[in-house]
Amino acid sequence: MLGPSAHIDSFARDNLPPEAAQPEFRLEGFDYPPYLNVGVELTDRMVEKGFGDHTALIGNGRRRTYKELTDWTNRLAHALAEDLHLRAGDRVLIRSANNPAMVACWLAATKAGAVVVNTMPLLRARELEQIVDKAQVKLALCDTRLMDELVACAKTSRYLDKVIGFDGTANHDAELDRLALTKPVRFEAVRTGRDDVALLGFTSGTTGSPKATMHFHRDLLIIADGYAKEVLGVTPEDVFVGSPPLAFTFGLGGLAVFPLRFGAAATLLEQATPPNMIEIIETYKATVCFTAPTAYRAMLAAMEAGADLSSLRAAVSAGETLPAPVYEDWMRKTGKPMLDGIGATEMLHIFISNRFDDHKPACTGKPVTGYVAKVVDQNMNEVPDGEIGRLAVKGPTGCRYLDDERQASYVRDGWNITGDSFRRDAEGYFHFAARNDDMIISSGYNIAGPEVEAALLAHEAVAECAVIGAPDETRGMIVEAHVVLAAGRAADADMAQALQEHVKATIAPYKYPRRVLFIEALPKTETGKVQRFRLRNG
Repeated sequence: MLGPSAHIDSFARDNLPPEAAQPEFRLEGFDYPPYLNVGVELTDRMVEKGFGDHTALIGNGRRRTYKELTDWTNRLAHALAEDLHLRAGDRVLIRSANNPAMVACWLAATKAGAVVVNTMPLLRARELEQIVDKAQVKLALCDTRLMDELVACAKTSRYLDKVIGFDGTANHDAELDRLALTKPVRFEAVRTGRDDVALLGFTSGTTGSPKATMHFHRDLLIIADGYAKEVLGVTPEDVFVGSPPLAFTFGLGGLAVFPLRFGAAATLLEQATPPNMIEIIETYKATVCFTAPTAYRAMLAAMEAGADLSSLRAAVSAGETLPAPVYEDWMRKTGKPMLDGIGATEMLHIFISNRFDDHKPACTGKPVTGYVAKVVDQNMNEVPDGEIGRLAVKGPTGCRYLDDERQASYVRDGWNITGDSFRRDAEGYFHFAARNDDMIISSGYNIAGPEVEAALLAHEAVAECAVIGAPDETRGMIVEAHVVLAAGRAADADMAQALQEHVKATIAPYKYPRRVLFIEALPKTETGKVQRFRLRNG
């Protein structure tokens, strides 16, 4: 049973999946009042708790305190409500790279009662139109440096009729900024319900019609009060840095919700390349980093060249499976664990993770407090420990697709079926095998691509690699490795054979790559995920 709602526009609640199609929610220990606004909790409430002078955001060459962020977002909320006539429940799309202005717009729209849709800066007009039409967005806030595609979208969209620019730099000189300039620094936020939808997270890497995941105000606090508190142990002294876009829930949690919930600081980089992150870590003594394994490999190489990353106490890896060699190199060079974890846009954030005092290579860990998980077969029967099956999970967050028949394939019998293949060992630890569609069946053998990748990465000649299944008349599929070699290594037949022999000697010989292709770079998303479908499609 849902609690009270403040939404005048009831579109979001009207398009929730039927209750019977939703997963079971385990909310014990996550008690919030019936009325809750996450924008207020992360700004005004933090000032009330005494964090007004603490640094909240670092970006564009300056620091902003919690008091400054509160005042800024309240002025923006006034402009949205009074000048742009935003109603509670309206969807607001935000288009920007990672910068303080994007966070401010998200918080302001949330305070004004909007359902926010954060989007990637690289999306084109056609892709934006799919999102706009799915969520029936009428108002969009856009960094003025990125207006063209959104303006083009507005010309053809059935719904989008206002595109308002904001200044993503430190100048605050754009239409939205000017509207907010003379507004009061106090704003009576919309009294949203804890079960009002606050965020629509569109899934990354999908084909066909995009899927929008629906997250309540309470969900955004749950991921902080669960994972960030239990696993990361965030304190006001922490400084966060990372590469995932705020448009993705992994980035929004790790670079906005988590630090702001506990009075910590977030450093925001529009170009979060490994060199830029290294510079930020050294300059601001960052303590918590969120990025993908590929970026950590680059950071390890930089440490060899003298980079000082000793301030980091937590290196969180997600988005791609963490190969054991990367984990072991990090431990060897820092003496600190790399925290592998798995999350999903549908679940909002990480739900299985290693801990500082309980971690090991090639292991994703155990469920975060509030979550339970099991490994099942196609019929939802739990498989024996040690066997690979499909991961099923339930907890205080879960999948709610916006008006989408695919809800029925993600949620079964109250469990979220994440699309990942895992095995659980006898001690209850979960080990990632592959995405369900990345399992390679060759001559009747089930082969997990990431296991072969980890074996290849243990060879000194391999800088990066990705393994896929390629069609084969005799075996059905064969293991095909796409390899980026370290500098100075020859991409020839002798090297291919050496890598094949290395894999045979490292894991079961039948898993070795029967085809090795050398490439200059792997195709990746902005979050560092390898786009294996592009390798499959040639």
